[in-house]
Order: sequence, then C-alpha cells, then structure tokens
Amino acid sequence: MNNPSHEPKWITPEAANYAGCSPRTLEKLRQTGGGPVYLKIGRSVLYRKSDLDAWLKRCTRTSTSDFGHA
Repeated sequence: MNNPSHEPKWITPEAANYAGCSPRTLEKLRQTGGGPVYLKIGRSVLYRKSDLDAWLKRCTRTSTSDFGHA
C-alpha cells in the first residue's frame, strides 16, 4: 500500500515544469479553479505527482471540439 506522505511533492515551479506549463498558469488556476489539487501547508503550496497526473488526464482531448467531461 502506498503511503501518500511519501509521495513526491513539488513547489509551484517544479510542478509547472512537470505539467508543461508556466508557474503563473498554476498560480492563476489556484485563484480561478480548474487546476490540479494542491496542498496548502502554512504559506507553502505543494503539488503531489498523483494530483498533477489526474489533472493532466482530465485535460486530455481528442479534438478541438472536445470540451471534456463536465
């Protein structure tokens, strides 16, 4: 059984690099919603790899007319 506390956690620039977007994109998505789940520990924002993977999967599209699942 995987222990979530041992899963890699990244600060915003590292998470953005992994996701292929800019840190500013993740910052905006934290304000507006629609981005990956994140952890807020004190002033620190951390992203788990599994949460980024789940978000990237939700962003997958098959065509320009595919709006994804609601």
